[in-house]
Formats: sequence, structure tokens, C-alpha cells
Amino acid sequence: MKQERLMRYILCWLLAAALPVAAAEARHGDKKPPTGAIRATAEGALSLSRAIRLALENNPDLHASDARKDAAAGRALQSRAWPNPELEVFSQDMPANRSRMSQAKHMAGISQVIPYPGKKKADIAMGTADAAVGSAAWRMHRAELVRQVKIAYCQVQMAERSAVVAGDLVQVAQAAAAAAAKRNAAGEIPLQEQIRAEIQLEQTQTEKVSAIRETAVARQQLVVLLGRPDLREAPLTDAPDESADFARSSWVPSAWLDGHPAMVAARARRDHAVATLRRAGLEPLPDVKVGLAGGRDEAAEENLMELRFTLPLPLFDRSKGKRLEAQAGVREAEADMVATEQRLIAEWRAAIARYKAAAQQVAAHRDRILPKSEQALRLVQSGFEEGKFGYLDLLDIQRTTAEARMIYQKKLFELNSARAELEALAEPVPAGGK
Repeated sequence: MKQERLMRYILCWLLAAALPVAAAEARHGDKKPPTGAIRATAEGALSLSRAIRLALENNPDLHASDARKDAAAGRALQSRAWPNPELEVFSQDMPANRSRMSQAKHMAGISQVIPYPGKKKADIAMGTADAAVGSAAWRMHRAELVRQVKIAYCQVQMAERSAVVAGDLVQVAQAAAAAAAKRNAAGEIPLQEQIRAEIQLEQTQTEKVSAIRETAVARQQLVVLLGRPDLREAPLTDAPDESADFARSSWVPSAWLDGHPAMVAARARRDHAVATLRRAGLEPLPDVKVGLAGGRDEAAEENLMELRFTLPLPLFDRSKGKRLEAQAGVREAEADMVATEQRLIAEWRAAIARYKAAAQQVAAHRDRILPKSEQALRLVQSGFEEGKFGYLDLLDIQRTTAEARMIYQKKLFELNSARAELEALAEPVPAGGK
């Protein structure tokens, strides 16, 4: 019995000690992983189309432009409203003696300002043009954001690939420096050759550090455009486009120029200036204020009606300065239309030239330079194995091949940047949607 009681006591003691531990483990198991880990798992990789979508959804500058567009639409709506009528309550012929207030004429009525014919129409035209400018500015900002995202995406791709090539160059330089040190120790080469190899190693290591820093900067610029700093380390899935679509270079500006947001905004500013000039011409013409009131003459015990018309006399201010300002505004808007058209055509021609040059350079590196460098590398490697070439010859051709790959990445970036410029000019983002 004593042994049985002792075993029961031990079991109860072990159970009491194990319960808090189990409870703590259960509470620990119920904890959710960090939000960043969930987001990183859910977000996954970043494609170019997804990067553009995220930028259109989250970029704060685009949100500010959208707010300015809505503000312009609100001003256009407000331009259609007439002035509010005024309620008038007054008394006339009031005696100084308060005890005889019943002898006064008590009146109540309303008054309304009626704009001169044409003024309200000009106000509506000005508001409509202002709204068109805001909408076009938003479209232009949206297309520019898409262009910047495409370029930033390509910039990250180029920086990452350049960093890989820079790492390969460091390995080649390290091998060359080690080989030079051995040959100098053996008396095969002078000391200056070893020092030159070591200097080359230092330079390649510096270039690698610079490439890594440029990659971090490029990623920072991309996530700022996306409005998502949590995607700083997200891997990019799309590869740079190596094809050269020369059909783009055959497009003519007349196919897209009229619908470009910059031209739409320039025309809207011209329309606004014309409406402002028309409104300035009508400014001296008076607005009529009509008042209608009714009341009672307590002394005569009669009901009264009152009708009033008020017209300002344009004797001193005939808005001559406003008309001169509006005329200058029309000339400025018309000149701005011509300048905008010329600027867009010049940008188109420059982008076409950059695109063609980049396409030719990419094709030259892809079809001739890189294959020849790879072929030379294979020949030197086989010759090195057969004893025809020395180790430094092999290192030199390896460095040349790596440098050709790095130059090719830069040419790819130039090609994709020029393509983004052309798409922003000739294929502006549609006005509808966000």
C-alpha cells in the first residue's frame, strides 16, 4: 500500500510539472509567423507585368496626380453652378420712436444675380478644359511611371548580371595573381609582372563591390516606384528582351501624336485660354441682380410688392488688362502646342535612333562577338591542355570573355530602355482605369 501511494504521488507530481510546459508549448505553437515572412512567401517572384500593376496601385506620386485630376473635375462641375439666391428681410420707414414700430413697412424677399449671356458658357468651357488638362496630366504621369518601371526593372537585371560577371572576373584575377606569384618565385617573370597582376585583382575586387552597390541602388529605385519597400529582395522572373522589333521603327508620329497625353493637354490649355479670352471680353458687361420682395405697410394696412434691378456701371474698370492678359495666354498656348508637337517628334526620332543602334549592337554581340569569344576560350582551353598555351594566356582569354558578357548586358539594357521610350511615346496607357 505504501508503495502504491508513493507511485501515485510521483505520477501526480510529474503530471503537475508537465502541464505548464505543455501549455507553454501550445501557446508558442499558436503564435503566427512574422508578417514579413507571410508576405514574402505569398508575394513570391516579381515579373515585369506584376511590377507595373503594383506601381499603378501603390505609387504615391500617381495617387497625387489622380487627386489633382479629381480636383480639376470638381472645378469643372462647380463652374456649371449659378450663384445662390439671397434672402432679404428688411423694414422701411421705421419711426425713431420704438413704440410706433407698427407704422413701418416690413418686407421679405429674395434676390438673384443673373450672369450676362455668354459668361456662364465661357465659365463652363474653362472648367471643361481644366478637367481635360488634369486628365491628360494624369495619363501622362501614368505612362511615364510605366516607362520608369520598365527601365528600373531592366536596370536591376543588368546590375545583377553584371555583379555575377564581376565575380567571375575576380576569380580570374585571383588565379592570375596566384600564378604570377608562383612564376615570380620561380624566377620566370620579373616582380613588376606580379605587381601588375595584383593591381588587376584589386581593380576587379573594387568593380565587384561597385556592382553589388549598384544592384542595391537599382533595387531601391524599383521598389520606390512600386510603392512596396517590402519587395526589395524579391527575385525577378522575366529575362531581358533580346529581340529587335524593327517594325517599331517604321511607325510614324502621325499614328500616335494626336492622341498623346502631352498633345491632349496642350490642346486643352489652348481651349482654356480661348475660353478665358472670351470671358474677359464679356467681363465689362454687367450682371443683372433681380430682387423680388413682399410685405405689408402697417400704417396704411396694405400689402406691398417690390421689384428691383441692380446693374453695375462699367465706367472705370472695363477689363482691358484682363483682355490683354488673355490674348497673351492664347498666343502662349498656341506656341506651346507647336513646341509640344516638335518636342515629341524630336524625342521619337532620338528614341528610334537609340533603338536601332542598340539593336545592332545587341545583334553584333549576340551573333558574332560572344560566339567568337566563347570559341576563342574553347581553343585556348584545349591548347592549354595540350601545352600550346600558358596559364596566363588562359586567364587573359577568360577575362576577355567575361568583359564581353558584361558589355553585352549593358547593350541589352540600352535596347530595353529604348524600347520603353518608344512604347511610352507610341503606346500611351489608355485613359480608362487605374
